[in-house]
Amino acid sequence: MRFLLDPQQRAFADSLDAMLTAADTPSVVRDWSRGDHSPGRALWSRIAKVGVFALAVPEAYEGMGPHPVELAVGFVELGRHAVPGPLVETVAAAALLAGLADPVPAGRLLPSLASGEASATLALDGAYALDGDAATTRLALAADGLRLAPGHGPVRASLDPARRLTPLTPGGELLSTAPPVARALVWARLATAAQALGVGLALLDRTVAYVRQRTQFGVPVGSFQAVKHRLADAKIALEFARPLLFGAALTMAPADVAAAKVTACEAAYATARTALQLHGAIGYTAEYDLSLWLAKARALRTAWGTPAECRAEVLSGGARRR
Repeated sequence: MRFLLDPQQRAFADSLDAMLTAADTPSVVRDWSRGDHSPGRALWSRIAKVGVFALAVPEAYEGMGPHPVELAVGFVELGRHAVPGPLVETVAAAALLAGLADPVPAGRLLPSLASGEASATLALDGAYALDGDAATTRLALAADGLRLAPGHGPVRASLDPARRLTPLTPGGELLSTAPPVARALVWARLATAAQALGVGLALLDRTVAYVRQRTQFGVPVGSFQAVKHRLADAKIALEFARPLLFGAALTMAPADVAAAKVTACEAAYATARTALQLHGAIGYTAEYDLSLWLAKARALRTAWGTPAECRAEVLSGGARRR
């Protein structure tokens, strides 16, 4: 099956791409990694103004959604430009709040998430929260339900310097004793898959451009058959992930989303390994922009579900259908 974006969706992707290209996101990522959130927050507001976060928020709470396909389109571009911040976590928080039986917390918190005035992070079962120092809404799933955490602990080092991990302070307001965690997980995995696909596409584009310029034995490295094979394998893996992503966005079935997540993240990770090999020693340097996407591809691979967990979800979903 071939999934094609309609003209409106393509225009949305193109406008995001143009805006993020002009924003010099590598410098924003590096500032964010150092704890300077000002450029990242300014970019966050611009992303929100074009409606990215509103796509995850129902119209009843001043959003435009839920529109998972358009959200996936937007998150591919966010991944392509390595935008930092709790992007997926804000989407997961929106899905969690929108699914609560009591509409009061959603009415209080969702409008600001849709508009970009606020950002959210979400910690499951005592795990670290992403960017708890930058997020304005911190949700924690505790033993007694969903709580609005009053603060956060010290920032911990992460595989991806732009992904700043923090423990959340225990306690806080109890929002729900039975939050729809499964719903939030599906949305988080969809957004992660889209982000990973964008990361993989950026890595491939940068690597193709590099091997055209780098020469060995008087000819471009990209003319070597072995190099072409590695790039072709990466391209095929990413293109195979694309229809799975948009197919999952149409159904929003947990097994379909898990399949899209594992496929997109594995494709991005394989592309990262190819990119690193073909760039050679320069690919290892933190000063080189490629490193921003390499680190993100590796981190997204296990975010919101390891490959093993996602494959188990796919298998269990197939068994349920039979």
